[in-house]
Amino acid sequence: MSFITKLKSALGNSKTNTPQAVSDTTDAIIDDIEHDPFAISESNVFYAGLNELGGYYFFQTIIVGTLKVKSKNGGQLTIIGTDFELQLDSDSIEFESDPTDVKGRSITKIDFQIEEADAAKIDRKTVTQLELVCKKHKLIFTV
Repeated sequence: MSFITKLKSALGNSKTNTPQAVSDTTDAIIDDIEHDPFAISESNVFYAGLNELGGYYFFQTIIVGTLKVKSKNGGQLTIIGTDFELQLDSDSIEFESDPTDVKGRSITKIDFQIEEADAAKIDRKTVTQLELVCKKHKLIFTV
């Protein structure tokens, strides 16, 4: 089972008509999801994993939290490490946040194509910060 499938199943049904009135924090998000987060911002949690399909590598990301976006122009992710900086463009120019059972919480899935040599650089020990820019949003995540 892929990383994304496991994470989605841990979150349960992503669309609902009766949101729960729960105060949402990054700690609450981390407690609700059994996977370890890759990075955290003020009100969002960043989950990520590398995947290879037919010789192409993808950095698959899921942002859980207050980010609610519908983009038709794609997004950019800057990965800042101890001795490198990578700029990745989203694989698809269209993506959209989905609501969850918790009021005010959304799930945003964005895949970024990455070169095999660059994929080897991405590790929690070497990455210090992630910057996601999409539409009018700029999110800074710390590892």
